[in-house]
Amino acid sequence: MIRTLTRRYTLRTSSSCNRTRMSSDNSGKYHQNLIPDANDDDDDGMDIRNEEQSMVHQNVGAGTPHHDLQSDMEMMKERFAKLLLGEDMSGGGKGVYSALALSNAVTNLAASIFGEKGKLEPLAPERKARWRKEMDWLLSVTDHIVEFVPSQQISKDGTNMEVMVTRQRSDLLANIPGLLKLDAILIETLDNFGQEQEFWYVSKNENQDMDNSSQRDDKWWHPIVKVPENGLSETSRKRLQYQKESVNQVLKAAMNINAQVLSEIQIPESYIDSLPKNGRESLGDSIYKSITVDSFDPLQFLSAMDFSTEHKVLDFKNRIEASILIWKRKMNQKDGWNPWGSGISSGKRELFEVRAETILLLLKQQFPGVAQSSLDISKIQENRVQ
Repeated sequence: MIRTLTRRYTLRTSSSCNRTRMSSDNSGKYHQNLIPDANDDDDDGMDIRNEEQSMVHQNVGAGTPHHDLQSDMEMMKERFAKLLLGEDMSGGGKGVYSALALSNAVTNLAASIFGEKGKLEPLAPERKARWRKEMDWLLSVTDHIVEFVPSQQISKDGTNMEVMVTRQRSDLLANIPGLLKLDAILIETLDNFGQEQEFWYVSKNENQDMDNSSQRDDKWWHPIVKVPENGLSETSRKRLQYQKESVNQVLKAAMNINAQVLSEIQIPESYIDSLPKNGRESLGDSIYKSITVDSFDPLQFLSAMDFSTEHKVLDFKNRIEASILIWKRKMNQKDGWNPWGSGISSGKRELFEVRAETILLLLKQQFPGVAQSSLDISKIQENRVQ
């Protein structure tokens, strides 16, 4: 696969470098040069996507020095080798799952590009170019994550046949374009602050006029922003509010995609083996009694909980998710003996499970930014689609 992806990158860069020497009469030849030879891998056809869009996004070619091109090639090979080895560059077979390695690569890239981004201003051109270029490298791997689907073909003798062909896996086909669109919206939002006039940032040394009472010692790493003496204008306030709402919608859409993908991943056996034997043990006596009372109000129940810290919210989420799974497994294994058995009737167990599901849904709505639960982390680490 490294050979295929390297060839694809070479095609892009060489075509871009030669573009300025090609006339409109040779446009047909230009497109033909991008088509792989017949003896190449069948998967190469998936590699040649929209070359115009890729070269604009990557900003590679057209004036790029040869040594920079070679440097990019070596970096790309290193990235793909790390993915194939599951981050175990020793080759000892102790690497993580390929899907987790790819996820970690995207996370690390995002942290290096956006990790120190604390100002409402456009990304530096070199950072933006690197983000688009390296994301395109990583996403090119998903072209080779395929599934078989039936397709109708007509043979030479005119017979209509149904054959199986490969297609990018349906979840990737549905979600990646949406995520790319959300990414473009966020980049554009930052770009919109390029001509900002009504607020600006100053260094701490330039902020000597600020008295000690207004210092944010608990968030000293945040940049210091200044506004005019009379504050922001009404137009600027409305624009900032609109940008805030737009970014919140992007976050919600991304979280919905993430939740949907996580729901399709199998629950690892290692997580199941770590669960307590019953819901009471998972929730604790106090929470268990509150959920299993005859008259139950989920909103009132949540209002009485202590969610003063993110750790407490996450701990409660872990307990609720574990109890839901325990009750579901007991209902599915009600025939015959099983170690999950108890004296609670199937009807009551189903009622408790529905209540816990409701609580979990309300909790996610109340704390949308809470960290990933133990179940989510376990799924991501194993990452096997159902």
